[in-house]
Amino acid sequence: MTERPLATTDRPLDTSLLRDIEMLAVELAEQAGAAITSRLGSLLSVRYKTGAETEATLRNPVSEVDEQVEGVIRERLAARFPEHGVIGEEMADSHDTDLDMIWAVDPVDGTSNFINGFPLFAASIGVLHRGRPVVAAVWCATSHALRSGVYHARLGGGLHFDRQPLARASNPMVHRRLAGVPQFRGGRHPYDLRKTGSAAIECAFVAAGLLEAASFNSPNIWDVAGGILLVQESGGQVLTRGRGKRWQPFEGFVATPLRDWRGGLILGSADGAGWMAGNPGVAGQDEPA
Repeated sequence: MTERPLATTDRPLDTSLLRDIEMLAVELAEQAGAAITSRLGSLLSVRYKTGAETEATLRNPVSEVDEQVEGVIRERLAARFPEHGVIGEEMADSHDTDLDMIWAVDPVDGTSNFINGFPLFAASIGVLHRGRPVVAAVWCATSHALRSGVYHARLGGGLHFDRQPLARASNPMVHRRLAGVPQFRGGRHPYDLRKTGSAAIECAFVAAGLLEAASFNSPNIWDVAGGILLVQESGGQVLTRGRGKRWQPFEGFVATPLRDWRGGLILGSADGAGWMAGNPGVAGQDEPA
């Protein structure tokens, strides 16, 4: 596979360094997947970020596996790349997130699925250079190959699955494809809608061609930092809201602090992303980001 040049707004990134970062990210994602798999179906300690279990609505569960996996990833990164920052869902930022290189980590994306034994969840790692995704590794509980594995990419290197190149493909005989959309209000539309409960796995499925497109109203940065690059490196489009609520190509995360970023996203093929961006019937698309 011919690699594309690593163009940036400043200086070019070192290709060999990106390869090293990608291989470490893949290793960490595999390690996270092994830890998740080993605990599936076991009695787990679970807490809810909304507070006490007496509340009528419990949301945002955190299992002991979430915290264990993120701890291991942070420990490995501190030893290998101490000059890099880390933004994770379960722990405070490691140090100044104004650093050039930031790892955005979601140790278990789809925790509600995981603690209930519903096999759609992921471990997501995205590496950002000045806010722009440059490396991604997303372990998924299932995949296009009907098994768990890691979708991964580095900027300019194309999409891979378990260290092998992967081309996004779809069956031309299927005329009504799937799209990950929260809901649809309006008239008829060309897709069968699905939501998995994991933004990271939906991004990976878009990259692999299992979903034609997916939209997210206000994801966390660690949910999508890896998946955005997977889609881009598969040849797909990623859109975000710009001024006047107009959809425009995603160029990077901008927020201070970076973990506070919230922005609507559309990811998909040119046709799928274009349809979502132009259709206000997709839930959330006609609301402020």
